[in-house]
Amino acid sequence: MRQFLFSSAIVSSIATGVGLLRKTLRAPLSWQTWLLWLSWVISLVLAIASVIERKNTSSGRGAGYGT
Repeated sequence: MRQFLFSSAIVSSIATGVGLLRKTLRAPLSWQTWLLWLSWVISLVLAIASVIERKNTSSGRGAGYGT
C-alpha cells in the first residue's frame, strides 16, 4: 500500500483529479469536461500500472503479466 501512496505518479494524478473536480463543480458540463475526465482516468490507470510494474520488477518477477 505504501508504494501507491508515495509514488510521484499517483500523487500527481490525484492532485490533477482534485483540480479537475473543482473545475467540474464550478463550470457546466460539456463534452470537453468529459474528455478531461477520460484523460484523467487513463493517466490514473497508467500510474497504477507503473507502480505495479515497478514492484514486480524489483521483486524479480519480470515485467510480463502472468509470469
